[in-house]
Amino acid sequence: MSEGAQPEHGMRRLYATALELGPLLLFFLANGRWGIYYGTGVFIVATAIALPCYRWLEKRWPVMPLVGGFFVLVFGGLTIWLQDDTFIKLKPTIVNCLFGVILGGGLLLMNRPLLKPIFGAAFRLTDEGWRKLTVRWALFFFVLAAVNEVMWRSFPTDTWIASKMFLSFPLTLVFAFLQVPLLKRYWDGDDNPFAGGK
Repeated sequence: MSEGAQPEHGMRRLYATALELGPLLLFFLANGRWGIYYGTGVFIVATAIALPCYRWLEKRWPVMPLVGGFFVLVFGGLTIWLQDDTFIKLKPTIVNCLFGVILGGGLLLMNRPLLKPIFGAAFRLTDEGWRKLTVRWALFFFVLAAVNEVMWRSFPTDTWIASKMFLSFPLTLVFAFLQVPLLKRYWDGDDNPFAGGK
């Protein structure tokens, strides 16, 4: 990887993080000012704007933000239409379980690590590396689903929304960071970007 490519990749990752966190932040602020239904409307609009920005940034439609955005539009729409915030609260549980089932099912039923076609452009790992990474992410998605269930069923709406930014999102960042040793160990090639310092 060239020296210029690493800062460029870092900036793209920063922009992608902002696109992911931005709609959640607007959801949090709008809910605090106008309530869950107006907040959900803002969340839908912000997500609809963020998705084409993802497409422009990545030069393709990234699978996970696209699936998550689709469920925001569907469950957010049901929340506003039926005036029932259960739908938007269930959305993270359903999406995370869906990702967990797809990744786990791909390994169990087809012996295919389905993270590879999603992240293969960013990482070059051995087959064993892809399998281990896929298992870890599949399990982690179920953890996120469980966290969401506990938060929306046990705490007020404001606390649940805050947990998306201050609990689930940081947990995801920490979990992703903890995968760096695996990426370093199972990188396929001599140009290992995680092997710095040697």
